[in-house]
Amino acid sequence: MTMVDCDRLTAAYQRARTELLDAAAPHGHWVGELSSSALSTATAISALSLVARHAQRRGDTPWASPDGRKQLNELILAGMRWLCTAVNADGGWGDTDKSLSNIATTMLVRAAFHLTAVPAKYADLLSRAGEYTQSHGEIDGLRRRYGKDKTFAVPILANCALAGIVSWREVSALPFELACVPQKFYKFLKLPVVSYAIPALVAIGQARFYHRPPANPVLRWIRRRSIAKSLAVLAKTQPDSGGYLEATPLTSFVVMSMASMDLVEHPVTRRGVEFLIRSIRPDGSWPIDTNLATWNTTLALNALGAERTAGLDRVPATLSPSGPPSAAPLGAANPPPPVAGGANLPPLGTCEPAWLQNCLRWVAACQYQVEHPFTGAEPGGWGWSDLSGAVPDVDDTSGALLALTAWRRAAGATARAPSAEIVSEQSLRAGARWLLQLQNSDGGWPTFCRGWGTMPFDRSSPDLTAHAMRALQAWRSGLASGAAEPKDLHSCEAQTPAAIDRGFHYLRKQQRADGSWVPLWFGNQYEPGEQNPIYGTSRVLLAYRDLGQGRASEAERGAGWLIQNQNADGGWGGGPVPRGEAAGRGGGKPLQPGGVASSVEETAWALESLLAPAVSAAAQASIEKGLAWLVEAVEAGRHRECAPVGFYFAKLWYYERLYPLTFTVAALGQAVQRLRYLTPTTLTPAHLT
Repeated sequence: MTMVDCDRLTAAYQRARTELLDAAAPHGHWVGELSSSALSTATAISALSLVARHAQRRGDTPWASPDGRKQLNELILAGMRWLCTAVNADGGWGDTDKSLSNIATTMLVRAAFHLTAVPAKYADLLSRAGEYTQSHGEIDGLRRRYGKDKTFAVPILANCALAGIVSWREVSALPFELACVPQKFYKFLKLPVVSYAIPALVAIGQARFYHRPPANPVLRWIRRRSIAKSLAVLAKTQPDSGGYLEATPLTSFVVMSMASMDLVEHPVTRRGVEFLIRSIRPDGSWPIDTNLATWNTTLALNALGAERTAGLDRVPATLSPSGPPSAAPLGAANPPPPVAGGANLPPLGTCEPAWLQNCLRWVAACQYQVEHPFTGAEPGGWGWSDLSGAVPDVDDTSGALLALTAWRRAAGATARAPSAEIVSEQSLRAGARWLLQLQNSDGGWPTFCRGWGTMPFDRSSPDLTAHAMRALQAWRSGLASGAAEPKDLHSCEAQTPAAIDRGFHYLRKQQRADGSWVPLWFGNQYEPGEQNPIYGTSRVLLAYRDLGQGRASEAERGAGWLIQNQNADGGWGGGPVPRGEAAGRGGGKPLQPGGVASSVEETAWALESLLAPAVSAAAQASIEKGLAWLVEAVEAGRHRECAPVGFYFAKLWYYERLYPLTFTVAALGQAVQRLRYLTPTTLTPAHLT
């Protein structure tokens, strides 16, 4: 190679792969750690403040006692102290400590300050926040941010109304009575919120009705009659953990709405408060969600690759060589620190390490075996976590199906019976069937539910569609080596080619004029519309690669877009280097302040998709520059530097501790595997073993 030699590339891959293995939790899988969130912390503080206020008045809840009030007050004060350290220089707050300020988070922080009676020493902080929201349009600015989607705009305004900083007149009435309709009919009701927000529809809708009932007497009568039944829906969809979707903001909105209606003693409120108490971090902050354990685990398994077993002859440093995995406790988002040096096992040979068997067993056990109460999804899918608040979705089901199919096929090919037995054909077929049933009529795949509507997370998306197509193709390719029941095999196998063809049709229609695709689940805060075409394009190109369509015109246009949008430093994505910041952030050549610094995550995404068995000269040059950037980042120890690329529900930003490491392993592992096609004379067989 012209810009990074094979020894450096291999050493960088081995270092990142070893660190990824060592990051596994003792339970036999990867848990990770989500960034602390100012938005989550603000909503949790508001919810606990209202619970404390109404509990004291009623005197019949655990939080009405002196000890209960003390506990809530300590959590509230800890959260307020954390928020005071998280403010940006412009007076606003972003979702994470790496995020630009936005009006939604800043309005929620202001509401939290108002509900807690801000101490005088923070008065300047609050006045500056008011100046920020005024300069960004206040309520009109918030509505511009979310457009027609009321999923998050209405809860924010309701939170502000409860804090007394906006009128209830500004809070749109939500038709909570529609939650009483059988779940299978939701997709026909044109709900003003997305499918995952039914709890907010009920709780905030009822709070708005309670604080500002409609003038229409007929509507008042209908909604009054719907209160008890819709509260029953709220209770039915609440998971055992108490946290809706394991998400702090959604759970907080429900809790604050219930408390404001003097329903502090209601089981939904109690379980929600208990979830918030368990979820707070030692520094006083809350994350956006408890964890992404299933998603992180399947990403890691797919990054390591079933065919690249060079790193699997050792046990992760935090794992014992044998023994079944234990259940992860609620809120266990932080794995223990790794043991220095790690623990090694003998060479892999024909024997799988016990941790891998445990890991595969854990992933297989995360598959849903019953209809999910939250979305009504049929059995067969996977959610993002093993915790009770997770919900089966297309991205996580695709990731699990890809990982389990690959490792089962590798086990069968090398007579590794344990994995072949752990991952049953029946389980994989159920996952494939689940994906096939969720394909929308436009040929694409949504997040949770087929046919719900056109709002985010309900409509089809290119990144989800490409992922589902890859998973279905991997499952179908593995059928020849596995036994299956003829009837089930025929029905699913017969549907898969047509489903993939419809998926390609959808992807062709969604490609933008410049050759890129826009995803749903990841963003870049510096891009127009906060979109991330690097992620979208790279994920779609992986589907074209895996399905043998890498020479299709749209794939070549997509690859051309990635090449044209490579940064001068050799990486991709990222954002401007702030004035006064040290140059050279993230690897690559030093940059002048005010230039563009690439991100590890986006560079790895682009590289993985461009690395193919046969590439053009332009692509090879681009790959070499990108690999040089990523290898230098690993050598400098910057391959674990997170960027806020995660795009959660309703434009909520996050970053995940494992993302840069996992995606680096995926890209460099692909490079080690594919290098023989790029420069076959420079790599000896020893580098591939």
